[in-house]
Amino acid sequence: MNYQPPRYEPFELHGDALREAIVRYATNPIYLDNEEWENSDNPYRRQLRPQVLPHLDFDRVPGRDRILEYSSLAAQRLLTSIYEADLMFLPKGGLKDKYEDFRQFYSPGNRALGEMIRPALERFSFGFLDEEVEVSGKWTKESFASYITSLDADSPAEPSLSEKAILSSGDRERAARMWLIQFAPDFLSEASPMIRNVLGHYGAPQSEWFKIVIDEYGYGVHDTKHSRLFEQTLESAGLQSDIHRYWQYYLVSSLMVNNYFHYLGKNHELFFRYVGALYYTEATLVDFCRRAAALLTEVFGDGVDARYFTEHVHIDQHHGRMALEKLIEPLIEAHGESVIPEIVRGIEEYRVIQTIADEDFARQIAWMDNGPENKKLHAPVWEAITSGRVTAPVADIVEPHAELSNTHSHEGDELCHIVSGTMKFVSGFDSYQILEAGEGTVIERNRLHGAIIESDECVYQIHSVGDYKKCLS
Repeated sequence: MNYQPPRYEPFELHGDALREAIVRYATNPIYLDNEEWENSDNPYRRQLRPQVLPHLDFDRVPGRDRILEYSSLAAQRLLTSIYEADLMFLPKGGLKDKYEDFRQFYSPGNRALGEMIRPALERFSFGFLDEEVEVSGKWTKESFASYITSLDADSPAEPSLSEKAILSSGDRERAARMWLIQFAPDFLSEASPMIRNVLGHYGAPQSEWFKIVIDEYGYGVHDTKHSRLFEQTLESAGLQSDIHRYWQYYLVSSLMVNNYFHYLGKNHELFFRYVGALYYTEATLVDFCRRAAALLTEVFGDGVDARYFTEHVHIDQHHGRMALEKLIEPLIEAHGESVIPEIVRGIEEYRVIQTIADEDFARQIAWMDNGPENKKLHAPVWEAITSGRVTAPVADIVEPHAELSNTHSHEGDELCHIVSGTMKFVSGFDSYQILEAGEGTVIERNRLHGAIIESDECVYQIHSVGDYKKCLS
């Protein structure tokens, strides 16, 4: 009898099987909730809040209007951990008592579970780009050249919303530190995603790309390695520089920016998108880094070490040209004009993600700055609830001293009301309000926050009001 193999079916996880696999991955002890706000020199600890994951639906593909919700933050945190199991991290102070964490993070079981759930999480996290970006029509070398010229990517640009938010903040140093924290997932392991694409064999462009990687790594001189320069920038601004110390303060969009390049690099069928995104980021970094260096100096004074950014002003002028002339153009020549739409798509997708991240960070700084006002809003919103004008689902919670609510967000506006005890409500790095009995705060939709109990016990309520502004009318 001739054996007839079964019909090939690509591997996919959905429904309960996907949910169970995600929870199984995230219940690794190194991913459980933290008892401190920061991870101290332990690159393997990443708080994934597994207790919440069974209630999230990762089967759907959220649209852009929902891409900042908590489910997306959870997915981006998961993906960061999965992607980075391919990278090597060691604590600055040595493994010592962290050796078991090291083994668990890099164990075959942890990596295999991560790879099982990765395709579904990527579909959930980046599927919205299919609706946001459309590259149609017939592309030629000539039309592509005109498109690149129209981008004007290396010309001076206006300050971003993020930069404006920092400079207009009531606490500019706090805002600038929060900004630097958002870059840490990328800059502290800089060029790691692109290394995925310099492996293998594909001719002269491979060697040209490797030259960019060599530049990023300081030509083998540790003190000129770009990630080392960024460590010094962090330290000069009053921050620590160990990997993921500030995990709890990463915004969903900041993780999305970094993960996008891992997503493209991990999935080699998206190779040409990566080439496009690489060109655009290298070309636009020149002016961005010039502005960033000036901003940091204005906020922190001459004592800040901005060499990470000033170095990129010089080197990325070269990298932008290399990406276009030594990578993109030879690849089109070798593989035909049919690859151009994917290159363009990489550029346009990255531009969408940049815009999302810029808007998200600016809103978070406004949310942090408005902490005292959000606390004052408790009174009118609470009155609307107690008077019966507004009916909102409520969760009654009792927590003991030092109970830490690891950072998260909500899909609608909520009111936190303290019945008894004391809570430290945190809305970002070094940003908090102390809430006593009878007090509380409005929690805005999609804004990152957490809390810690400072009394022996705290009894509080979370009222899901949907849109708090309706409570004020």
